[in-house]
Amino acid sequence: MIETNHFSTTDFKPISLTALNVQDFYNRNAARVDKSHRRNRGYYSELEKILRSVVLPGQKVLDLGCGNGDLLAALNVSEGMGIDLSEEMIKIACRKHNHLGISFLVGDIEDSRIYSYLQRQFDVIILRNVITEIHDVQAVFEALHEVCHARTRVIVFSYSRVWQIPLQIAEQLGIKVQNPVNNWLSSDMVGEILHLADFEIVRSINHQIFPLNMGRLTSWINRYVGNLPIINQFALMFGIIARPLRCRHFPSGDPAISVVIPCRNESGHIESLANRLPDLGPEMEVIWVEGNSTDDTAETIKEVIARHPEKKWRFLKQPGRGKGDAVRYAFALARGDILMILDADITVPPEDLPKFVNLLTNGKAEFVNGCRLVYPMDEKSMRFLNLLGNLFFAALFSFLLGQKVRDTLCGTKALWHEDYRRISENRSYFGDFDPFGDFDLLFGASRLNLKIMDMPIRYGERTYGTTNISRFSDGALLLRMCAYAAKKLKFI
Repeated sequence: MIETNHFSTTDFKPISLTALNVQDFYNRNAARVDKSHRRNRGYYSELEKILRSVVLPGQKVLDLGCGNGDLLAALNVSEGMGIDLSEEMIKIACRKHNHLGISFLVGDIEDSRIYSYLQRQFDVIILRNVITEIHDVQAVFEALHEVCHARTRVIVFSYSRVWQIPLQIAEQLGIKVQNPVNNWLSSDMVGEILHLADFEIVRSINHQIFPLNMGRLTSWINRYVGNLPIINQFALMFGIIARPLRCRHFPSGDPAISVVIPCRNESGHIESLANRLPDLGPEMEVIWVEGNSTDDTAETIKEVIARHPEKKWRFLKQPGRGKGDAVRYAFALARGDILMILDADITVPPEDLPKFVNLLTNGKAEFVNGCRLVYPMDEKSMRFLNLLGNLFFAALFSFLLGQKVRDTLCGTKALWHEDYRRISENRSYFGDFDPFGDFDLLFGASRLNLKIMDMPIRYGERTYGTTNISRFSDGALLLRMCAYAAKKLKFI
């Protein structure tokens, strides 16, 4: 085994005839393969750009089948490890990237012992154009649990079967290096194998509809045209982001819950809401955030808190404006392991909060989003134009996030505090532009590749005051926010 420029006596030799053929091919053609990467730099630059959008700066990354190490070197990692069967390819990788402090190993990724040998866990594991050359894909996926923690994301990129014949022609013409083995697994089949190995797909990515190197035209077509619905099904490559299911990232015992309730001109709802809040455990805290009301909301909240000294309820005066500012202010001061948002208008039943907690603690979701569009609503709970707007933005967000989200505008949401901390640390990627708070969280969750899941809830009619949402001006703002986020999440 080789680690950077040093040889070790430990050696993970090919364990199958397939691996032996792959090793022999790349050892004989290492210089040719490296030259092909340079010649097709546009294609690899596009792939690197996609990966930089889903791999956060400072993460620990394991690149399986790393080849010449260019892809790993293009990522801003705190720790990088590349493994490849070919000693000659690893020598090239060491020579090109040794100054970056990235480690490279020679070894067969189908040998499960190699993962025990690493004695560490990674935030991201990348398999790029390598599953076509693996004898037993399921066995490799199963072995990856050794180097996974609860928040690890496995990213698989492979050629689409739609391009099988064109790629074979390109290989015959010498445009593309001919691979020694081609499994030609479809994206559906890879997803099923991941499921068999106890991984769950978080979202999918389609990459490069136009692989020819024609400069800016190629980049423009791949960025915009290639990401459009239907057209993206004909992309050269498919990508799958998956998470492990064998471990959970919640603390032992009952997690502490922080429920944040933004309140602006909600005086008539406070007493009823306080009485209906469910018991979410001994460490539950409720943070009431008053947002410059023109009625007596602040005084009412203080009176309710004073009548319940046994409860961990806190009152905060919002320093800025907008629900988003209130949520971010309260989350920064919250002490719970789980953070929740509940609107004060009681249109969402407080009694449903335990369902949100259960989805997080049983590991079925990492971000829980309330959904008001499943059950029938009260007659006056949502105006017709509001309903149309909700349906439109649900479809738009599902497209942008790569995950099904049926109701982006429901104010009730829940996530782990640790994940919110990471969203907050990476907020500069999108910018602080969300006055509502919901989209900052949804975009941030997608950036972290969190598993988002809808929680169906009953939506009732407001019984006091009027909504703080303006249909047209806020709708226009939402469109501008989506356009900006699209450049960061989809049209990269």
